[in-house]
Amino acid sequence: MITATAPKKIAVIGGGPAGLMAAQTAAEGGAEVHLYERKASVGRKFLIAGRGGLNLTHAEPMEDFSMRFRNQSTAVATWLASLDNTAIRQWAEQLGIATFVGSSGRVFPTDMKAAPLLRAWLKQLRALGVQFHVNHRAIAFEGDRQLRLQTTEGEISVGADAFILALGGASWPQLGSDGSWQTGLLPEGLDIVPLQAANCGFEIAWSDFFKDKFAGEPLKPLKIRLADRDAALQGECVISEYGLEGSLIYALSADIRETIARDGRCTLLLDLLPDHDLPRITAAAGKPRNGRSLSDFLRRHFKLSGVKTALLYELADRQQLADPQVLAKLLKALPLTLTTPRPIAEAISTAGGVALPQLDTHLMWRRHPGLFFAGEMLDWEAPTGGYLLTASMASGHKAAIGAMAYLAL
Repeated sequence: MITATAPKKIAVIGGGPAGLMAAQTAAEGGAEVHLYERKASVGRKFLIAGRGGLNLTHAEPMEDFSMRFRNQSTAVATWLASLDNTAIRQWAEQLGIATFVGSSGRVFPTDMKAAPLLRAWLKQLRALGVQFHVNHRAIAFEGDRQLRLQTTEGEISVGADAFILALGGASWPQLGSDGSWQTGLLPEGLDIVPLQAANCGFEIAWSDFFKDKFAGEPLKPLKIRLADRDAALQGECVISEYGLEGSLIYALSADIRETIARDGRCTLLLDLLPDHDLPRITAAAGKPRNGRSLSDFLRRHFKLSGVKTALLYELADRQQLADPQVLAKLLKALPLTLTTPRPIAEAISTAGGVALPQLDTHLMWRRHPGLFFAGEMLDWEAPTGGYLLTASMASGHKAAIGAMAYLAL
């Protein structure tokens, strides 16, 4: 008599994009998949990412896309080899969600919303047989194949043939990613790079007048570069009560953070007139003002916004602004010094996490076969623009492929 072999069980811990993609990949591969999530529902950070328009991925060529991950670009490229930006668009379209490429190269669902895509994804996962267990918080491993979890009805212990951990970093703790997995949950000996804020704002001690009048105002168009570098980025950022935030600051946040860690501070140079060259500005600044105020003069000659003019007054002294040549240089390279990133709980994402060298090519911990990691738990970081979401999902896909290979599915 031939008896059917029970399917191998894979437990996915964490219901964010990385965990959900790991669950899909494992279920499609024939595994019995159980997904455990500490909150009352899955995909919460996915929904938050969709506020204002879900940026799924970026349409730039893969060789450029793969280089966006700083010192971990080589490692992340191996994840993307199995699930790249094109595959992400195809995945969404298979769920019935059409996408389009915006003018910046960012890819969005045509309706810009995250909820319809998440609903379609969860429907597909349930059809594949994925079993969801919400309000289940992982506490500790008991041996190699048992995990203890806290539920609303008390503690339980679950077994699996392989585990994929996708518990996030430490940003957005209200959604479940609070970094608490760093203590107590994992077996001893795991090398963890300290978590740090990524894609975050930075603090500046604005005057009360400037803060009260201009908090929430965008600075655009604008170019910014670090004082010790020549390369500049153009875009926009936003004045906040605590300092600066927004896409242009986020794009430079890793460099700013590392400079502060090394030097205790980081000086940025702001080009307030990126469409005008220095000789033209210098020539205009030397012309008689005929009784006009500096603010009116700059508005008439360069259409300089009120917030940019106020920023000049905030960061430079009157003597500097009275000298036409110095004024011109300040308009092209206004120094602004940052000393403190905002708290990690406010960051869009985090850097640091489980160190990659101790994992194999499928993100399995070599010291504990059958234990895999994915998503922001890992030591990597990405800029905004769809890179973080794509690579997180790709890491979940990679870990699930590894778990299936480990279990010979």
